[in-house]
Amino acid sequence: MKIHKMLFKAKFALSKLVKIILRACFCALLYAYLIEPNWIDINYVQLKLPHLASEFNDYRIVQISDIHVDKQTKKRHLNHIFRLVNQQKPDLIAITGDFITRRQTKFIPKLKATLGQLSASDKIVGVLGNHDYWADANKVIKVLEETNVLNLDNKVYTVKRNNSVLHIAGVDDVWVGKDRLDLVLQQLPQEGAAILLAHEPDFADRSALSHRFDLQLSGHSHAGQIRLPFVKPPKLPGLGRKYYDGLYKVEEMFQYTNRGLGMTGLHLRFSSRPEITVFILKA
Repeated sequence: MKIHKMLFKAKFALSKLVKIILRACFCALLYAYLIEPNWIDINYVQLKLPHLASEFNDYRIVQISDIHVDKQTKKRHLNHIFRLVNQQKPDLIAITGDFITRRQTKFIPKLKATLGQLSASDKIVGVLGNHDYWADANKVIKVLEETNVLNLDNKVYTVKRNNSVLHIAGVDDVWVGKDRLDLVLQQLPQEGAAILLAHEPDFADRSALSHRFDLQLSGHSHAGQIRLPFVKPPKLPGLGRKYYDGLYKVEEMFQYTNRGLGMTGLHLRFSSRPEITVFILKA
């Protein structure tokens, strides 16, 4: 009789534990689907760049990445994102690729209808990502042209303040083999600080060897998108496994990976909030 009571209590306790676990999993799923994807982290990063002229002290670059427009993307969500970007009063906006998701070309009009509201005192620049090529790169490029986003496909854009310069360079997508760092370096003057946009963050191992860039801005990884706190994400994309989240130092170059704003695969985010990064540059 005593054993029977003990077994009954054990079964009751186990049943209660299972219910608690199931409820916790259900709550976590709701959070990952409804809350975190819309809970945008505006992350302020102050960086002292060794070659930055004093005229560019407190220069503000706002980076966004991996918008991943698809059938689940709402126009009102894009409007909200772009309003938040404008509220940061950027001198320059940098968009580091994956404007849309592969095979989602028919939703490009959503991007075109909203992207044009972005505003910066100097320029809005961007590079393409692998998903843009897996969809239709030419159509994405056309949208960028129509919304005044300068596509830095292996090009350099120079900002001037009096007699000082700040160079913003970009390589076309590394994953699909469109990057031409050699062409970028040929165009890049020797004087002035230089910042490189490259969709895939692990490209930093190559760009840092040029010893010409103060900072590389990237996206691509989504910081794993679904991860457990304090541990490396279980799933990361190729070329985004080494420098997958936040600030790093590669050689003497800073490298920063933005967690992105959209999602691929499962439309869930857990412990990897969507991010808008505001860089405040210091001379």
